[in-house]
Amino acid sequence: MGTYLSSPKTDKLSEEGENDTLRYGLSSMQGWRATMEDAHAAILDVDDKTSFFGVYDGHGGKVVAKFCAKYLHQQVLSNQAYGAGDIETSLQRAFFRMDDMMQGQRGWRELAALGDKMNKFSGMIEGFIWSPRSGGDVNNQPDNWPLEDGPHSDFTGPNCGCTACVALIKDKKLFVANAGDSRCVISRKGQAYDLSKDHKPDLEAEKERILNAGGFIHAGRINGSLNLTRAIGDMEFKQNKFLSSDKQMVTANPDINTIDLCDDDDFLVVACDGIWDCMTSQQLVDFIHEQLKSETKLSTVCEKIVDRCLAPDTASGEGCDNMTIILVQFKKPNSSETKVEEEDEVKPEGPEPSQEAQDEPSSSS
Repeated sequence: MGTYLSSPKTDKLSEEGENDTLRYGLSSMQGWRATMEDAHAAILDVDDKTSFFGVYDGHGGKVVAKFCAKYLHQQVLSNQAYGAGDIETSLQRAFFRMDDMMQGQRGWRELAALGDKMNKFSGMIEGFIWSPRSGGDVNNQPDNWPLEDGPHSDFTGPNCGCTACVALIKDKKLFVANAGDSRCVISRKGQAYDLSKDHKPDLEAEKERILNAGGFIHAGRINGSLNLTRAIGDMEFKQNKFLSSDKQMVTANPDINTIDLCDDDDFLVVACDGIWDCMTSQQLVDFIHEQLKSETKLSTVCEKIVDRCLAPDTASGEGCDNMTIILVQFKKPNSSETKVEEEDEVKPEGPEPSQEAQDEPSSSS
């Protein structure tokens, strides 16, 4: 839950870009919420053949989302596994690394620099809208994060947190890592395919882990508080000294999905639950296809989506959240080359089509 404004903030942070293989547009809007707690990263060329897109939906404050938008992609690239070609392992390690980096004196200092006020008892920090593209260096080399001595050396990390849903595109492969209830969806020949799973307390595997870690579920929330089961930050739910990081009540451990991209792939969407609460995966894919018939600017398409999802009032709660969406469109090869390939085409292996209930659009898997 969150505090609502008397009228929504509808000004948007939008941007777009392109390289030889894809183009993207994005838009982010505060909406009815009293604060803007989303952050994002959209980096076309993190190295010669790799693009990175991430949506980070904060709760209890924005600072963890801002921290991830600044550092998570750096940690993916700097991990030894990435250099060895093991992208999945480097993604998983980067998610866990965020929790480690936010602890101690150095973590406190970095979080304080990203926020504009901090409650030193809860570790909660608030801040302004931020993304690495508009907020500073993007591809600067990460340091080795040395330990620092200081009055906050025993800081266990912030009690606010964020979801993280990232898409890494390298050559013709797509890697999706997700913790939380933001979502990644691909359109393949107009069909929506979910590439991530929303992590909610009603999922059996999530419920089992929560109970084993000493937690309980009340009214669909962990310990009656948090309504998602995987997140970066939220350190109050990660204090069981007898369990590893992936076994805690709330874990940063991401589900990772890898698919081979093909010529049938139209576009990719990464968005926070403020979008998925209002539209199913297939509804969003259909809406984008319709918009692309007359609109060439992808950022404008994203702006139309957040405007469509914005509620007229706060009566129902749906359409009242912060909203962030990144739309990535794949550039098609020459049509002559495509025709030759299609003669011997076999349906590529890939994700299963999205199977969504119209009354529960945010709980598809």
